[in-house]
Amino acid sequence: MKIVIADDHPLFRSGVRNLLGTTEDLQLVGEASTGDEALELAAALQPELILMDIRMSGLNGIEATRLIKERFPHIEVLILTMFQDDQSVFTAMRAGAKGYVLKDADENELLQSIRMVGSGGAVFSADIAARMIHYFAAPKPAMKRDHPALAELSRREMEILECIAEGQSNAQIATRLFISIKTVANNISTILNKLQVSDRNEAKRLLQDSRED
Repeated sequence: MKIVIADDHPLFRSGVRNLLGTTEDLQLVGEASTGDEALELAAALQPELILMDIRMSGLNGIEATRLIKERFPHIEVLILTMFQDDQSVFTAMRAGAKGYVLKDADENELLQSIRMVGSGGAVFSADIAARMIHYFAAPKPAMKRDHPALAELSRREMEILECIAEGQSNAQIATRLFISIKTVANNISTILNKLQVSDRNEAKRLLQDSRED
């Protein structure tokens, strides 16, 4: 299995390189330190799997994953990171990642995860799986049907609207969702247009009014 690793820490890349060197079925064919480099290597090397960090300079790992899956859907992505917050996990999943493993996983877990995702499966570390179970088991606020315009919003637009309702700035939304500030601004413009409101405060009130007591 041909593998590329994208991580901005040379020591971590070295550790993964040494680990894969002990196997007969896994071959590290390229290393990237940014999301942009990962995208370039995906095009040039066509690996079966990319090990992707989230926080990297330039194009981050989430956006790189999204672009790679759009352009090369046959390439699988396994997220390797220290971030285990819900937003990071679910944003990575929506971007197309098939696995999410923390960097402190032991060698056997990492190798098993690589083989599982590389063969088309999905895998999540125990801590991440527990968070997912809790997230989906938790009751979600119900929506009234008084505002059909909300149904016109895409999943990403609803995420941004939720952030607006929490009082987050464009920069904070961009950081939370791993997208650019320009993308946030463009989405907010679309949201206001779909909801037929004039500003963020009106959009926030519309969402709040849609929540059942």
